[in-house]
Amino acid sequence: MAEAGDWYGRLLYVQGQPAYEHHLRNYGHPADTGFIDLIGRWRAERWDPDALVARYARAGARYFMALACHHDNFDTFASAHHGWNATRVGPRRDLVGGWARAARRAGLRFGVSNHASHAWHWWQTAYGYDAEGPRRGRRYDAFRLRAADGRGRSWQGLDPQDLYTGPSFVPPDGIETIAAMNAWHGARDGQWLEEVPAAQAGFARNWLARQMDLVETYRPDLVYLDDSGLPFGEIGVRAVAHYYAASRRLHGGALEGVLTTKRLSAAQRAGVVEDVERGFVAEIRAEPWQTCTCIGNWHYDRGLYERRGYKPAKLVIQRLADIVSKNGNLLLSIPVRGDGSIDDQEEAILDGIERWLGTNGEAIYGSRPWRVFGEGPTQPPSGEMNEANAAPFTAADLRFTRKGDTLYAILLDWPREETRIAALADRAVERVSLLGRGPLSFQHGMDGLRVSLPPPDAGAFVPVLRID
Repeated sequence: MAEAGDWYGRLLYVQGQPAYEHHLRNYGHPADTGFIDLIGRWRAERWDPDALVARYARAGARYFMALACHHDNFDTFASAHHGWNATRVGPRRDLVGGWARAARRAGLRFGVSNHASHAWHWWQTAYGYDAEGPRRGRRYDAFRLRAADGRGRSWQGLDPQDLYTGPSFVPPDGIETIAAMNAWHGARDGQWLEEVPAAQAGFARNWLARQMDLVETYRPDLVYLDDSGLPFGEIGVRAVAHYYAASRRLHGGALEGVLTTKRLSAAQRAGVVEDVERGFVAEIRAEPWQTCTCIGNWHYDRGLYERRGYKPAKLVIQRLADIVSKNGNLLLSIPVRGDGSIDDQEEAILDGIERWLGTNGEAIYGSRPWRVFGEGPTQPPSGEMNEANAAPFTAADLRFTRKGDTLYAILLDWPREETRIAALADRAVERVSLLGRGPLSFQHGMDGLRVSLPPPDAGAFVPVLRID
């Protein structure tokens, strides 16, 4: 909608934040015009799910995930238990339904992501006020709006408190500086809380009803919960049990559904798949796992586009190789604009990914980890949310995948000098080929496999050796 990046809904109510300043310039003061008004302006008039999903499939996607509800508590599907949804306000279309049909027509597995368990604390900034300036002390729209205020507006018949979730951590009057207001929120609703809210047990029950409705209506192959472990204690367990039972019903007793969540223990990873958001793992994992990341911000950011700040296709492929070599999958977000389209830079990145997978996809699809994930000097930091701390990969860094007796060595940058693969010192090598180019001469001895690559073609990156 606003095309101003991640967490815009929460941060437009935080004085001093770029989102607040953007909102003030473009829409007015959040005491007068809030997130609720932006929903009414949202049309997604250029959204063509079939064209977009087909584009992602051409680029190499094998599954597609639609955002069903973010922390903003707005359902993008025909929700039976929450009036604040895209069929009643904003686009007035079932967005998840459109994505689901398009994904299945394109032959992709279909997933949904649910981030709404955090809405009850995420939205508390909307009940605050400016601590400084000419509107100091004037409460923002969530504090004063009620259902009766919707008459004649885009959300007529709905209760704003059902969207903003109701007050749980309302800042007291008298906070006099922006820093003090930020500290107040940071110590309370700024935490990543998973428990049932003490004063709003009904919110957790409603979350479960919406999640179960989402599963029953759209039959997702994958469900992504944006939580550390499972939300709301027993309620979260019930959500997972319901999803697995629904999957068994759908597949004649076989459990094919995949549910991901975050920050799991080894024991918990036996029951659900761990997602490592914007991060890395250090070694090959015995159980499948997933990294979710984005070429930019999770929500479309016009400023990032103008600064040409997206991850290039080369970096995406480097990450993909690292992940797959350690038994993981990559969930990559291509942020969609408020009008439902993607921009020219995103198209170019997809083109680059498509070209690479068209040549080298056999090293990725259907592959398995080898006895070691790779070798080289660059060791990414283990854990989530640490992409910014990772050093660039070099031509001395490589990752392995395998299919039967065929080994693939993915060089994370194009080498200008001879490449030596030490891990192959004790392995018989019959043939070495550069995918897309053909056989290469090589030397094999006690110090490993030595091979020299030709110069790259224009635009080529991350070469792959097939070793038989």
